[in-house]
Amino acid sequence: MAESLHIDELQQFWQELAEDYGPYISELRSKSLIDLIKDPDQISIVSVIKGILTYLLYEIITNGKLLGTLIVLTIFASILQTLLTAFEKSTINKIANFVILLVLLYITLETFYLAITYAKDAIEVMSSFIIALFPLMLGIIASLGQFTQVAFFHPIIILLIHFSGLLLSKFIFPLLYISALLVVISELNDQFKVTHLAQLFRTISLTVLGIYLSIFLTILSIQGVASGIQDGVALKTTKFIAGNFIPVIGNTLTDAADTILSAGLLLKNAIGIVGLIIIVLYAGFPAIKIMVLSFIFKLVAGLLQPLAPTPIINTLHTMSQYMLYILACLFGITFTFFLTIVIIVAASNIPILLR
Repeated sequence: MAESLHIDELQQFWQELAEDYGPYISELRSKSLIDLIKDPDQISIVSVIKGILTYLLYEIITNGKLLGTLIVLTIFASILQTLLTAFEKSTINKIANFVILLVLLYITLETFYLAITYAKDAIEVMSSFIIALFPLMLGIIASLGQFTQVAFFHPIIILLIHFSGLLLSKFIFPLLYISALLVVISELNDQFKVTHLAQLFRTISLTVLGIYLSIFLTILSIQGVASGIQDGVALKTTKFIAGNFIPVIGNTLTDAADTILSAGLLLKNAIGIVGLIIIVLYAGFPAIKIMVLSFIFKLVAGLLQPLAPTPIINTLHTMSQYMLYILACLFGITFTFFLTIVIIVAASNIPILLR
């Protein structure tokens, strides 16, 4: 039954995963998507953990240049600050210190934008994957006779998934970027303080995301269960009518239908599990990149705190925190997509249990 599925579009996502992360998790290259649908246990947890740790080490080594650059610039800024304090505050020293601060500001904001890009690209790929996955799952659900769920899930999921990407890319991430920029400017300039405005932007962005995710999951869970119960009652009624009012072959037909429904149920659950695995992989590796960048800024701030000027240390610490906010947004959306698949799988199991 699995071989008859049309999974060409899903196969493209699997091939992209294999190309990007196959060197770290060997099963991505050695196993096909059909093999994984037949047996989701073919990807071992031990192999995934080893791959994640290897990728983490790779990212730390790759970003060593960023770590060295931040350390050198911070030390130069510290030396110039010492010269300005010990000797006469000449114009040349001030200009040199200003140039170093500008370079440091550029590197921090560029790195922060890179973290946003990682999260944004991961969310876009996950959204595209879910939109490609759900027609296959909903087609199997419709073959099980659960038309109410298909009628509900198809339009609402497409709407919410698209809106998720727009909300993050056009509203939440820009607000967090502006907030981080305002905090950095406030730290590096004594005359221009806008920390309260930055805090307001940050609070608005995170609050809006929390409200949206709550609405998203509430709609899916309540309506999913309600439509599942409706389909369960309809299936049970159909089974009763077929078994009692069709002479001779009524019970045979209902038994055959039960067998077909059970097979379809197993196939749908397997596809759901595979979808969950791919979602976790698509979110996990960009999350590691963001965590490494945040750790580097936190490490530099911690190591050079006794030497460097306080504004620079506060800037590095602030950028580390804001990268964690980006990571939290990525985890929040990933968790929502994860639960979306779980809710659809669980809700479509309800009618089979009620029948």
